[in-house]
Amino acid sequence: MRGAPTILHLDMDAFYASAEQAAKPSLRGKPVIVGGLGPRGVVATASYEARVFGVHSAMAMAQARRLCPNAAFLIPRFALYRKVSDSVMRLLHTLSPLVEPLSLDEAFVDLEAGGTEATVEAARAVGERLRTDIRAVTGLTGSVGLAGSKMLAKIGSEQAKPDGLVIIEPGTERDLLGPMSVRTLPGVGPATAETLRRAGIHTVAETREAGEAELVRLLGRAHGTSLFLMAEGRDERPVVAERDAKSISAEDTFDVDVTDRTRVQLEIARLADRCVRRLREAGRSGRTVVIKVRRYDFSTLTRSETLRGPTDDPGVVREAAARLIDSVDTTAGVRLLGVGVSGLADYTQEDLFAQAAQAAQAAHEALEDAGHPPGPERPEAVGERAEEASEGAGKPRHWLPGTDVRHTEYGAGWVQGSGVGRVTVRFEEPWSRPGRVRTFAVDDPALEPSEPLPLLRPDAGPGPVPQGEAADPSPDGTTDPAEGTSQGPREAEGPDGSAGAGGGPGQGQGQPVTSRP
Repeated sequence: MRGAPTILHLDMDAFYASAEQAAKPSLRGKPVIVGGLGPRGVVATASYEARVFGVHSAMAMAQARRLCPNAAFLIPRFALYRKVSDSVMRLLHTLSPLVEPLSLDEAFVDLEAGGTEATVEAARAVGERLRTDIRAVTGLTGSVGLAGSKMLAKIGSEQAKPDGLVIIEPGTERDLLGPMSVRTLPGVGPATAETLRRAGIHTVAETREAGEAELVRLLGRAHGTSLFLMAEGRDERPVVAERDAKSISAEDTFDVDVTDRTRVQLEIARLADRCVRRLREAGRSGRTVVIKVRRYDFSTLTRSETLRGPTDDPGVVREAAARLIDSVDTTAGVRLLGVGVSGLADYTQEDLFAQAAQAAQAAHEALEDAGHPPGPERPEAVGERAEEASEGAGKPRHWLPGTDVRHTEYGAGWVQGSGVGRVTVRFEEPWSRPGRVRTFAVDDPALEPSEPLPLLRPDAGPGPVPQGEAADPSPDGTTDPAEGTSQGPREAEGPDGSAGAGGGPGQGQGQPVTSRP
């Protein structure tokens, strides 16, 4: 562990919810909850305004609705989040070649590898400049922790939330960690914490005082030794620029247990196709197909089949998944299904044969491809479930709260709620004042799904309308957007690990940057 604060940890503040507030002026300063909207949905991120009511990540959405019924409940729009994340990651790469992304909204940076002087003053200057640049480029805020190790830098960013910077200076680590819960240390989950609790160990200081021998006796040599070093404030883990995924998967939890065998098979085929789309987006292929089945009684099983070579062919993955589900009894009902691919590679089995192919064969393949011209996948912001629900002639379109739409007359907006054959849309843009609300038939031909707008006006530097202005009532005095939002099918969720309470995006402006001993 280096003494100087040369490890930077960035954590975007309530990322998904903050992005939604920045994109929707009518939601700024109000509670926003992003996640799966069905009865079995889970909160991905809650805005700071919602956290005041006790809502937090990974909470059941039903409980979140009870705690904060007037919040705006929205589906995740991963297409938007990825674009914002890409902008943030580009800023981090200007600081150092060693950037370790942990998720869309979180990353470590080794400043020493980027040439930053190993002093507190230099680290502070870099952190302050990064926070300013993030706000200028995205309109959002992020919290920064700086320390001599990854563990301490992450603790620093948690203390800095929201929209702050904390430096943990050399020599202060033990005093800082001592009173903290043992759950603060990396690798201490509920099971480990319970083992330590039974031994009378609750804080980091008590963990350190127990000694390495006692921790090894309680937890085993590898885990016990590692935990003792962490309690001492020693973390030798390096920043790793490339974190190679071990598998790629897609799964869905159903609002009602699925018992129909044909429906199960159709869901598996749909999940296989979604998995392959993600596989191709990552530029990978895989040789082992895995299905996951969670039954009505929460028992979970997996089945796998290894292919002769890696593939990204949707037909191959679909057929393998179909064979696997045929071996599973689902008659009592399933609550979750998933399809994944592991044994990842950067090539496919077909690529091996293509290396020796002649030009004529390549031309033949090009002709075959022409029959199925490639094109960009439909943005996830539209909602994969909404897209699938609209398949089939004569079926009404499903509009999920938060979905981006465009009307031929009124322009860009987002779905506020839907039900009984009607859909309510608020027409506003990230750089406008809160917009008007209008209601349409769900099958109105003038209303179409659209891609998310950028958070900042493309032709101007200023960010979204300041939060104080955005919180004003709509010009037409329409209903608060948090009211009347309706439930929809569960979407994919991504937990946001940040915690705390207070204001949403923009409310951290002017917060002093601190250096904690």
